[in-house]
Amino acid sequence: MLDLIRKKQKSTIVKLVFWAIIATFVGTIFLVWGKGDDGRDETPAVAISVNGTDISYNEYQNAYNDLYQLYQNIYRDQFTPALEKQLGIRKQVVESLIDETLLLQEAKKLKISVSQKELVDSIATIPAFQDNGVFNKERYLQVLSYQRLSPEDFEALQKQQLLIAKAQAKIQEGVSVSDDDIEQEYRDQNEKVNLVFAKSPPALFEHKVKVDSEDLESFFNENREEFRLPETVALQYLQFDPSRYTDKVTFSDEDLEKYYRRHLDLFEINEQAKISHILIKAAAGTASELLEKKRQLAQKILDEIRAGKDFSSLARKHSDDVATAANGGAMGYITRDQAGREFVEAAFALKPGDLSEVVQTSEGFHIIRSEGYIEAGIKPFADVLEEIKAGLKVEKSQQMAMEAAMDAYNINRKSGDLAAAAAANDLELHETGFFSRQEAIDGLGMVPEISGVAFTLEAKELARPVVLPGQIILYGVKEKRPSRLPELTEVQRQVEMAFRQEKSRELAQEAALKVLKGIESGKSLSSQAAQQGLPVEETGSFTRSYGSFVPRIGDLNELAQVAFSLSKENPAAPEVYTTNGQYLVAALKNRQEADMATLTPAIRDTLRETLLARKQEQKLVETLKSLREQSEITIAPTILSALKD
Repeated sequence: MLDLIRKKQKSTIVKLVFWAIIATFVGTIFLVWGKGDDGRDETPAVAISVNGTDISYNEYQNAYNDLYQLYQNIYRDQFTPALEKQLGIRKQVVESLIDETLLLQEAKKLKISVSQKELVDSIATIPAFQDNGVFNKERYLQVLSYQRLSPEDFEALQKQQLLIAKAQAKIQEGVSVSDDDIEQEYRDQNEKVNLVFAKSPPALFEHKVKVDSEDLESFFNENREEFRLPETVALQYLQFDPSRYTDKVTFSDEDLEKYYRRHLDLFEINEQAKISHILIKAAAGTASELLEKKRQLAQKILDEIRAGKDFSSLARKHSDDVATAANGGAMGYITRDQAGREFVEAAFALKPGDLSEVVQTSEGFHIIRSEGYIEAGIKPFADVLEEIKAGLKVEKSQQMAMEAAMDAYNINRKSGDLAAAAAANDLELHETGFFSRQEAIDGLGMVPEISGVAFTLEAKELARPVVLPGQIILYGVKEKRPSRLPELTEVQRQVEMAFRQEKSRELAQEAALKVLKGIESGKSLSSQAAQQGLPVEETGSFTRSYGSFVPRIGDLNELAQVAFSLSKENPAAPEVYTTNGQYLVAALKNRQEADMATLTPAIRDTLRETLLARKQEQKLVETLKSLREQSEITIAPTILSALKD
């Protein structure tokens, strides 16, 4: 079976998608599937091997491409590389290919087979192959022909899916749901708790921190490595300003023509229409009766214009577009991306002087008149000659500045003597202070192109010139300072800040622990929090269905896990929790038990069905996990690398 799939370059995961699409018989039946076999017989490289069963790169790549396109069709413009990564499409494909291969191998071990009758019956039930609910052989062959699949190949694929389904059913045999399971699930869904909690933020205790010189010294000595001074460099540099070379620029007619051809994009003319309009506003949701009155008013104005009344006067009198009404409705020239689709289509369909019919858009009703039209194209060479000269002058002066900088670099790179280069080019030699990799450079600012290279150079070594906006920089390292441990006086402010933060955290945690000990001894959380000056809040009632989320606290799985085990006798959550840099203590305020009398037979049936599906899925997952652990699975390095990206 797998040999057949590899031959046709179809993945099982895509086929499953294909079955789902066929089942609903949408218009784009084969949008996700791809184009079928390309007729090549060459043996593809192996992407994944499962207990000796090879899955080809082609099969893997086709599965990825098809699933990618499926998601692209679902998310459309929202389908970005970031979303693709979040969805883990490549991982989905790899996992599915492995799981389905394991299930086929398991089906063989269990001696599961599919009869010809089962195969025929399953195909006959696919709606895409039916006419008025009855299997139609002609349609069946037509659909497969469109997809470039032979009936034999399709039936082999369908048989494989039946084998997988039977293997799953065999694995899930014996899974059952007891009445106790149903009642526990009902309790879990309907039991509610309301917690009272207090947060202890370190910022609340900062004013209590006293900075003692001896304590600060001790703190600094214990944490000195955290204040290590980074490696720093100081630079010397020259600025080659292209404007210094402008007067030296010369160019020929050929140079001008070349520049024009190379920069045609600068001289593009967008298609434009000069438009005037009258707008009768009708916002979305306007009642149909009022909408019709607005449309009739627009039609009346249009009839008056056609009868000879002045468009501009009527625009000033009736148009609801405040921005253009005062100018007689004149909008000036617009491009196709400057208005909505309905408006643009009507406006650009007009010839100069023509009037549109009444055009309805999301804004209301428009009467549009064309005042002029400019075709898309390229401005003629002669019309933009001065722009070309100016642009070429800038380009050539920058080239001359770069050539001067490169000459200075090549002449002085062995000696690293920028002073000599400065004298030779009549330039001022600039110097920076010391800076680290993450700091701005004196006189230049944040320039990653320079910072990234500067720390790889030795003292007195030059780097190649760097092009920055309006200038070219030739620089070299004047001096380097290695990373080192500082003296307290050098980092006094940072140490004091860190000391205050640590001590305030300790005080905040200490306050939270005192509250916890108090409620564990039988006192209320509110009274204990008040003693520590901490505000008290409630979560409000919530159920286990919230998962790890606790209302008004956020995602805090540790607390969510214990919340439903708290009782009047033992109301305190057993530890101080940390969330968003704050310490938190919680206790049970009240608990609402599930009313088992409301567990009707209908609800029981629904829960039984839900629990059975969940248990069956869990059994399948556990079995596949076990099969994986017992299997020899090899994934090609290139695919492993792609999964990590």
